[in-house]
Amino acid sequence: MCGICGEIRMRGEPSIAALKTIAGAMHKRGPDAEGLFAQGTMAFGHRRLSILDLAAASQQPMIDSELGLSIVFNGCIYNFRELRDELTRRGYRFFSQGDTEVILKSYHAWGADCVSRFKGMFAFALWERDSGRVVLARDRLGIKPLYYVDGRDSFRFASDLPALLAGGDVDTSLDPVALHHFFSFHGAVPPPRTILRGVKKLEPATILTLEPDGSRTTRRYWSFTVGSAVDRVMTEQEWSEAVTDAMLTAVDRRRVADVPVGVLLSGGLDSSLIVALLAKLGHSDVKTFAIGFDSVGGQSGDEFYYSDLVAKHFSSTHEQIRIDGREALQYLPDAIRAMSEPMVSHDAVAFYLLSREVAKRVTVVQSGQGADEVFGGYSWYPSLLTANNAADQYREVYFDWKHTDIARLLTPDLLSADHSSDFVERFFDLTSASSPVDKALQIDAEIMMVDDPVKRVDNMTMAHGLEARVPFLDHDVVELAARIPAPLKLGDGGKYILKQAARALLPTEVIDRPKGYFPVPSLRHLRGDFLDYVRDILTSPAARSRGLYRSEFIEHMLHHPEAEKSPKGHSRLWQAALLEGWLQAHAI
Repeated sequence: MCGICGEIRMRGEPSIAALKTIAGAMHKRGPDAEGLFAQGTMAFGHRRLSILDLAAASQQPMIDSELGLSIVFNGCIYNFRELRDELTRRGYRFFSQGDTEVILKSYHAWGADCVSRFKGMFAFALWERDSGRVVLARDRLGIKPLYYVDGRDSFRFASDLPALLAGGDVDTSLDPVALHHFFSFHGAVPPPRTILRGVKKLEPATILTLEPDGSRTTRRYWSFTVGSAVDRVMTEQEWSEAVTDAMLTAVDRRRVADVPVGVLLSGGLDSSLIVALLAKLGHSDVKTFAIGFDSVGGQSGDEFYYSDLVAKHFSSTHEQIRIDGREALQYLPDAIRAMSEPMVSHDAVAFYLLSREVAKRVTVVQSGQGADEVFGGYSWYPSLLTANNAADQYREVYFDWKHTDIARLLTPDLLSADHSSDFVERFFDLTSASSPVDKALQIDAEIMMVDDPVKRVDNMTMAHGLEARVPFLDHDVVELAARIPAPLKLGDGGKYILKQAARALLPTEVIDRPKGYFPVPSLRHLRGDFLDYVRDILTSPAARSRGLYRSEFIEHMLHHPEAEKSPKGHSRLWQAALLEGWLQAHAI
């Protein structure tokens, strides 16, 4: 896990000073080492977090002079040892023990299609010395980020959007379409857009090739279809066993490391199942971590009862991390500053504070993100089983703000068409998923999950040099779950088949408990100092000068902070403040 960056120019030489600044801005993503390589019209930069092969031989940028290739890479290829053995049999010689060199040799052996052989999470840029071609690629589920600025004479990329801003020469005006998506989709902005006009992000499962003459091509190398046909009819028991086997393999793959590994344990089904599977694999001395906050408005701020129950059941080395309101408020600006893009989910702050403490104990953690989207765990999915119009029903149950709501908030020059409804309708028309509920599961797993929970976990853990691994997003697990009939996923309040698989591994009390989240009640019920913090952001000179929001609606929400809630109960006041706060944090 690292931070990568680079610049490719169509003519002239790249700015080494700018690249050093970009790399320096990602120091927290890679605190262990730094490197820079430049030749002709290209330059690569790297910040290293040492996980595999801690020796200097795995430093980046990695250059293979014999093959004429150079690479910067962020992520982990879990099956790198198997690939290394295969490449060795083909005659390749290795000078390091990690996974970065395996990517180099794989590319030389199989070309850009090598990505189809990788089991893992990755974003990388690779340069061919002899042709001058640069190839960028991102993993299948977009677990590792890759942002870029596509200028007239240059192309810059980085693991982090604010790092690109630090390099300068970026159009930081707001993209009105992305702004509409941000409020509609709970902060998610589907790729390639970001909230800023001048910065894009590479889509998941995509290879981008830049030729020396400035021409470029993109190709998607992997896809899945929710509701795809199966080879034969399977019984519920067979599906349950298949899920267990796939998850066991996924968790086992993510144990590869030369440093200690822990688990972020919320006490919910997903993270508890990871602990259970590690125990089944014989992983000794599992370290688990849970976080809790002050209760507000009758809402509990922790789920320690369940996390303690799981930790005791599996005899893990467990820590409760308690955060009071003053500490949460103190670090809230730092959490916002750590976001590559503005993220409205309350548990972004929880993950930031949890990661801050966990990184002092371990360097790698496994986490349960993705299970709800992949296995149908959200409460709104059943309503789509009988929907006549998939797009209308999805808009009704998922959108935080309808178009008419956004019109009350944004100033007129930032509002035009109902871009978010158009996006959903277009996606549903084009997807191969057929039923309304399968269409919803498809867009959530392919789009919303990547730019909400997955991005959130990467950003908040990497802000402290902590690598998070997400076994529910193993592509073999995702492909399997896509084939499971919707009723087997949505039954029993959601994730039915996952619950059935877990019954042989977890206490019943954990499986049949009400669904929970990483709660941060102070951000759902804005009061006292938290309300003052929000008011300061929204009434600041910077906010007034920007003119993003209608002042009368902001005043309404500040005077009645509990009045404006999304259909899922999230504070719209917090969402508006978060975006403005993020823009201020990055001097936009």
